[in-house]
Amino acid sequence: MTDQQTQDAIARAWRDLVDTARRTAAEGLVVGTSGNVSVRVGELILVTPSGVPYERLGPEDAVGVDTDGRQVLGEFTPTSELPLHLAVYRSTSAQAVVHTHAVHATAVSTLVSELPLIHYMSAALGGPVRVAPYALYGTDELAAGMLDALRGRSACLLQNHGTVTYGATLAQAYDRTAQLEWMARLWLTASSVPGRTPSLLSEDQLGEVGEKLKGYGQKP
Repeated sequence: MTDQQTQDAIARAWRDLVDTARRTAAEGLVVGTSGNVSVRVGELILVTPSGVPYERLGPEDAVGVDTDGRQVLGEFTPTSELPLHLAVYRSTSAQAVVHTHAVHATAVSTLVSELPLIHYMSAALGGPVRVAPYALYGTDELAAGMLDALRGRSACLLQNHGTVTYGATLAQAYDRTAQLEWMARLWLTASSVPGRTPSLLSEDQLGEVGEKLKGYGQKP
C-alpha cells in the first residue's frame, strides 16, 4: 500500500468504528460513554477514546495504538479497556472487537456461569456462551478471565459487567453482540414465567446447527 492508501484505509476504518459505537448507544447496548469498540488495520488498532461521547467524535479524532498498546495516533486517551481489546487481538483472529454493557446480557451474567442453550443461534457464537468471573475493569485480570471464557467462542459475558464479541469485521462483531443480547433477553423472558421452566437445546442439537450454519448465506 502507498502512504495515501494506508491513510484512506485508516480513515474508512475510523468512520466505521464511530458508526458502530454510535449504533451501540442508539440501540440501547450502552449508556453514555460506557462500552468500547476497536478495529484492526494492519498493525494499527483503532479504538474509541476514554470518556468521550460518541456523537462528538469526528474524522480528526482517530485514536490508534500499536499491537503492544503504545499510542501512535490521536490526542485522546484510548479506552480504559485497552488491555481487554489487545488480549483478544493477540489470542484470536479478530479484526474487530465490540464491548457493551447490554442490559439483558449483563443481567444474565449475574445469574449463571453460562447462558443456557435457549436458542440455536448459540452455535453461531461457537457454542454455549460462558461468563468470565468478575474483575475490576481495565485490568489484566479481567482480560485473562475473558480469554478463558472465549476459548472456542466468539463471544462471552463478563460477570456484573457486560459483553465481549469479536469478528472478521465490525459488522460481524456487532451482529454477534446483538444476537447475544437477544438470546439473553429470550432466556430471561422464558425463565420468568411462574411455574414453568424453559426447554433447552442439547449439545448434540447445537452441533447439528453448527454444521448447517457452515452453508448459511450466499455463496461467494
